[in-house]
Amino acid sequence: MRFAKSTIPPPLDSSGRPSASSLATVFAAVVSLTACGGNGGGDSATPPNAPVTPTPSGTGVTAEYTPLYAADTPIVEQLQYTEPDGTLVTFMGARPTERHARERGEAWDAPDQGPGRYFTFPTFYFQNRTFGLEIRDEVPAGRQRIEVILHVNDGTFNGTTFSLFRNINNPNVRDFGWSLNYGFNNPEEGNKPICHAGQRTCKMSFTSNWRTSPHSPLKIGDKIELAPAPRLQSPAIDGGGERYYSFEQLYVVGKGMRPWYGIVPNLDSEPLPDSTLLGGQASVSYNYSEEPHRVFQQMANNIGIGNTKRFVQGRRLFHTSFADGKHSEHPTTNPIFTEHVGQLGPRYNQSRCIECHTANGRSPAPVLGARLDTLSVLTGVAGANGTVLPDPIYGLNVQQRAASTTAPDYAVSVASYDKTVRTLAGGEQVELVKPVYTFKGPVPSLFSVRQAPQVIGMGLLEAVAEPTILALADPDDANGDGVRGVPHWVNDPETGKVHLGRFGWKATKASLRHQVGDALVKDMGVTSPVFPSRSCQQGAPDCRSTTATTAVSDTELQRMSDYLSLVGVPAQRSLRSGYPEGIRVSPEHDVNPQLIERGSALFAQARCTTCHTPQMTTGNTHPFAELRNQTIRPYTDLLLHDMGPELADTLTEGQAGPSLWRTAPLWGVGSLKYVQGGVQNVRYLHDGRARTLTEAIGWHGGEATASRELFEAFSLEERAAVIAFLESL
Repeated sequence: MRFAKSTIPPPLDSSGRPSASSLATVFAAVVSLTACGGNGGGDSATPPNAPVTPTPSGTGVTAEYTPLYAADTPIVEQLQYTEPDGTLVTFMGARPTERHARERGEAWDAPDQGPGRYFTFPTFYFQNRTFGLEIRDEVPAGRQRIEVILHVNDGTFNGTTFSLFRNINNPNVRDFGWSLNYGFNNPEEGNKPICHAGQRTCKMSFTSNWRTSPHSPLKIGDKIELAPAPRLQSPAIDGGGERYYSFEQLYVVGKGMRPWYGIVPNLDSEPLPDSTLLGGQASVSYNYSEEPHRVFQQMANNIGIGNTKRFVQGRRLFHTSFADGKHSEHPTTNPIFTEHVGQLGPRYNQSRCIECHTANGRSPAPVLGARLDTLSVLTGVAGANGTVLPDPIYGLNVQQRAASTTAPDYAVSVASYDKTVRTLAGGEQVELVKPVYTFKGPVPSLFSVRQAPQVIGMGLLEAVAEPTILALADPDDANGDGVRGVPHWVNDPETGKVHLGRFGWKATKASLRHQVGDALVKDMGVTSPVFPSRSCQQGAPDCRSTTATTAVSDTELQRMSDYLSLVGVPAQRSLRSGYPEGIRVSPEHDVNPQLIERGSALFAQARCTTCHTPQMTTGNTHPFAELRNQTIRPYTDLLLHDMGPELADTLTEGQAGPSLWRTAPLWGVGSLKYVQGGVQNVRYLHDGRARTLTEAIGWHGGEATASRELFEAFSLEERAAVIAFLESL
């Protein structure tokens, strides 16, 4: 049994920073590979002889790169427009759910008995069950009328109902209850609620505000709660269920769809303030069905009708086993995806994407001595002139499991932890642990362990224009603050074009298509148009020359990329909600706004925002209109920073040396304890060594040393405020 320390520091100068020569190697050298990160956390399988444009010497900011999306990129689907007469037309996508938005699994005044079923994905959700509303708002045109048209994406709905205007005047209305209950009657079907895909014949309209008693004239700014409920023809066309609920959304007259939270009385719908919208209008509304463990799996709030179908189709693939074709949810009820049976590689880590990304979150926490097959272990060997080549046994990462019982055991596990204790101001002691790994196979000369990150908001990060990111770079530390930040230039494996890296722990993938293709071949041995041969995992220089049919088609690859693009970001939980008197407040909403605000100010005071950029605006070239021109709060600059020798491992990838890491986005970190199934299952940093946010901060070195020291010098109460702020994200 062989053991290896987890990190080896790079050469340092007298100040303890990487030497000038080592930085020059990092930024000027063209490195032959970027290893996997299947799990969404690693790097690309660029063959060893693939050309990589080095960062120009001097600044490292400018390069001859190709923008990910051209200026004239058309949108996939229009979300809103104004007609010449002033009518505002808005499109709202919808998918099936099992219950209502404010049902908590028990009566409001009963003891907690479990979560609701609003955020769930019912059986057969991925086919024949998505739809949407076309809202034709004539109020901005000076008329008292709003017409709503039902659009069915596939097949026929029969009996769809529609509820509007939350009945706040009735004190007994709590978990559901609306003032206007209606249906979409079709004059071409004898005014029956039978609605067909491709038609606009199922309509309804209203001419007053039903939230008031008596009704009042509609005016711009009025709130309208929308709760459609689809019903398929009986028996259902595919053998699945017939009757469903759907998302309860908030439409604001004259403006459009808005993420919402609950206020007095009885969690009445109210648009969330812009300051809470971490994902802009794509942010996920506050959830009152006590399902915070499902909050990372929801659609962007502003999703369109056709894109809802794209979302569920891609989600199905994300949950599909490439061994037996079964869905991870309801595997005996949902139909088997026969096209993908038996496509798992001879060596792999997991058979489904979702098995590494727990509920779209992170890898399960490492267990001492257990196989780390939900993490990636990237590998390489030193080549000539500072290059890195694939490991001769493992290739670009260790595929720890094998289909054959006689195959070598390549398990990697944590053998022990090196422990140190740091004392903070006020006497608080924090234990920091660094894993020591053991390999059943040969110990690779260069390796890096990576946990899977959460997969929320990735489309929004893809939509940020390159100049916005490059404006944050300061590779020569021109402002003298000790923080640099450099872009990572990467090659598209399909076109060879140079793009700005955005995804992975070292920003080694420029697009979600690249990220998905990389994860498929590295962690599952599944081929796609990005990496059409399993030899790409071994770094074969001719791995893309095959003409064989890939396991995942181009259409399916696009669906998976679309899905990840359209996963929403939970809104910041920094506001108190208007629960009725005497009703238990859900734990995720039991927040202290003043403490959170104080923590946000201290976070900036510690200069954490130098790298964790609080706010940026997406560009206007992404194919999805949902992601364009959104003011987002990801708390990342998407740049590489030197984090010091303690966080360094041994593997250089692309232009990123062992101590260089992309600033991790912070949105969603406060939901991890719910998504991962408890605080004991949450891990931070690239290898999951940190068990708490305080530990994660404690590992910050290099460019982040000054910020860490400022945080550690805060009083115990001030540090608690910073953590409360982070937990609200």
